[in-house]
Amino acid sequence: MATGPMPFKILSGGGGEDDDINLNRPHDYDELIATLPRSKLNFVLYQNFWWRERLLLGVIQIQQRFRPRPTDVFLATIPKSGSTWLRALTFTIMTRNQTPLAQNPILSHHPHDCVVFMDGIFAMGHGDKLESMPSPRILNTHMPYSTLPASVADCLIVYLCRDPKDIAVSMWKFLDKSQRPDVSKPFSFDEVCDMFCEGTSPYGPVWDHALEYRRESLRRPENVMFLKYEEMMEKTVVIVKRLAEFLGCPFSEEEEKEGVAEEVVRICSFESLKGLEVNKVGNQGIFQLYPNSAYFRKGGVGDWKNYMSPEMAEKIDGVMKEKLQGSGLVL
Repeated sequence: MATGPMPFKILSGGGGEDDDINLNRPHDYDELIATLPRSKLNFVLYQNFWWRERLLLGVIQIQQRFRPRPTDVFLATIPKSGSTWLRALTFTIMTRNQTPLAQNPILSHHPHDCVVFMDGIFAMGHGDKLESMPSPRILNTHMPYSTLPASVADCLIVYLCRDPKDIAVSMWKFLDKSQRPDVSKPFSFDEVCDMFCEGTSPYGPVWDHALEYRRESLRRPENVMFLKYEEMMEKTVVIVKRLAEFLGCPFSEEEEKEGVAEEVVRICSFESLKGLEVNKVGNQGIFQLYPNSAYFRKGGVGDWKNYMSPEMAEKIDGVMKEKLQGSGLVL
């Protein structure tokens, strides 16, 4: 049987963060953290982007210790931009010839167990375990392109962006489901929206995050694929076929006739994934802070209209237009 991506669950059970987050901690980390600017919601500014402190540890570990392989596939997003869906689609595309689609591991494992969240794995001190993964590895990250190791230039990167207004709603709803309020205190919706306007949202500013990957995709389209969530929702089968070609595993003529791409889309659809028992029970996330179900709320486009005032929507749109002016990118 062919080797390649398979479910890789490093943590199981409770797995709290307080002990593990100190593993392999750089000796000067606390000194560095003490010097970094903080936002009013306690995010820290490092290399021009804002981070949750517990995940910044993983970022620094990646920068210092991680060695990408040329065969690696990176799935990059701002949080709450469709990362779970992108993981499911990519994993299923790349493993479709290892098992029948009806038995694909995505149907029995949470997408976060199939595709490793690299930032969190390193934050927990488990980065070395990535070395045991067979190639090609599929790795998820929220890191901006400029903060990744330079050698990722030899790898494939798929970037997915989304309307910041929908991200704000999804993030607000997601943070509210944290099972550790001392770590992820509930923010008001206005606070979350203000974060996006001020550029202090996690891994933000969102405009710089998207622009970095957009520019790389224009410069190196053979290595960096830039996608929009809204377009994926509208033309999912078309995008999935493009994604398979980009990943070097295009659908064959026989697969085209058999509707394999359409079946991949079906089993990775929001409705299908949300209905699976494995995605309804248990906790997920590298710090075990969120229930599995928190990653499957609505998955639609334009949900911001149900929560956001016209004035706030206009404010966010105005900021994005100003920051992206002249880039050709619209968020």
